[in-house]
Amino acid sequence: MSAGRHPVQLVFFTVTDDDPLQNAPPITQGLDAEGLSLLLGAELAAQRGDYQRASQGYLDATQRYPVAALAERATFTARYSDAPELLLTATRRWQALAPDTTAPNRLLAAIALQQGQWVESLEQRLAITQAGEDTDLTALAEFAIAENGPLPDLLERLRAYVSTQDAASLQSDPLIATALLEIALGDTHAAEANLQAARAQGGNGRTLWLAVARLGLETQNYTKARQAARQGLADNPEDVRFILLLAQAEIRLGNIDAAQQQTDQLLENHQGGDELRLALSQLYLDEGYPEPAQQLLQPFIGQPQNPDRVYILLGEIALAEQEIDNALLYFRQVGEGDDFIPARARAAGMLIDNQRLLDARAFLRIERMAHDEYYNSLLTLEIQLLDEYGQSQEADQLLDRELARTPDDSTLLYQRAMRAWEAGDLEQMEADLKRLLANEPDNANALNALGYTLADKNLDGRLDEAQRLIERAYELAPNDPAVLDSMGWVYYRQGQPQRALDWLERAFAAMPDQEIAAHLAEVLHALGRSEEARELIDALMRQTSEHPAIDELLERLPSLAP
Repeated sequence: MSAGRHPVQLVFFTVTDDDPLQNAPPITQGLDAEGLSLLLGAELAAQRGDYQRASQGYLDATQRYPVAALAERATFTARYSDAPELLLTATRRWQALAPDTTAPNRLLAAIALQQGQWVESLEQRLAITQAGEDTDLTALAEFAIAENGPLPDLLERLRAYVSTQDAASLQSDPLIATALLEIALGDTHAAEANLQAARAQGGNGRTLWLAVARLGLETQNYTKARQAARQGLADNPEDVRFILLLAQAEIRLGNIDAAQQQTDQLLENHQGGDELRLALSQLYLDEGYPEPAQQLLQPFIGQPQNPDRVYILLGEIALAEQEIDNALLYFRQVGEGDDFIPARARAAGMLIDNQRLLDARAFLRIERMAHDEYYNSLLTLEIQLLDEYGQSQEADQLLDRELARTPDDSTLLYQRAMRAWEAGDLEQMEADLKRLLANEPDNANALNALGYTLADKNLDGRLDEAQRLIERAYELAPNDPAVLDSMGWVYYRQGQPQRALDWLERAFAAMPDQEIAAHLAEVLHALGRSEEARELIDALMRQTSEHPAIDELLERLPSLAP
């Protein structure tokens, strides 16, 4: 052995098939290997911009570590993903882990509103109000009124909330929101009582004066409406709503000249600019005074660039005065954008209403040639108008002619397939969709439409084919609620209701429409959960006056009637 060197010891470990940590004590604090892997995976996914995977990772981690901060992070990343059902799940998990914070309630209220679940949005807002925080229930009430929401259901829930609160501590916001809904539904006596109660609670701000002015208009107490609008405008000089209410009160009082003078003065002093002028013009037009409406638009005449709404209003004014050709000229000046198709629809409908169907069709044909990027949209508009006015055969012939000219146009093929489906011509529908898929094998809409139809009709020996089509659509569009619904429905048709349930619940969470609700209710019934099915049906029937999918379900299963 050489001097200065130390012997090297070799230590050998025996390799066995046993896990060396099999008998180790469990980890009670900190992260174990799987938990660390979950969190690292989520963090890396978030850094790569894969927010859906990141959110799911954080959400999975909350099952091992029920910490609110993880659920909050899952919610935050889900907001950047294209997965609405994941956002809903993450937010609910956050709410469950942090019951004392109202942030999840606010987000759930917004999600519910986006999905059309008005009552659920109200419930979340009431929870915030109950916690002593402001959530602006009056804004929800105003939005519901503007969007034709389920006002009776919202009013019933607000009244129930108000009745359970201590009068001394009740905030004015729920009282004013209740009054706004009562005014919209014509229960003016109850609205007056709630507004008096709001005043007693110290309510004297913007929302109170708005409600009082609207109540005055509804009860034809226009002097009261004018007084409230003036008070609100004095306190909130930049709030356009008070200007409009004041002008409306003056008009209803018959003070047209005074109203014009007042609105002119307000326009000079107000910073609302063009938008305020347009809103006032719309108000005069709605009240049946096209001449002052047109006078308000005079500053726009001859300008090289105007908002599209100017031409829409000028067209409506000309139409109100039965100047059809002038109205047509104005509607045609609406430029490309969001108002382009509605303006052409208004113009064509106006011509048809005046017994000028040929002119309407010629107009739309010229517009198609002039605006190539809107060709199919204008063609669809003509087809819809022909259907609406009892010319469905002409509509079919028009679509056939266009497809003869461009036989591989996927939009037209899909449109004809859907028309065939509505007419019960499944053979034509299948032929058109298969032709479309031959050209575009990755068209998720066509795959889903054909797969769903085969499943829904329960055609002998074709359920497996339907499943393959829908699975392919799911690969291409995994977050599409219509595809999720189809997946659930094909499993139900195959006699697997339990497997179908998860898909349908995900679909309904993402898009709570009546067709998905009908499917979900039927599956719940098949699983022996009929009471849940009835509650679901009852909720949907309350939200809309027309529900053909629910009606068809109740014809087959009358025991599910709520």
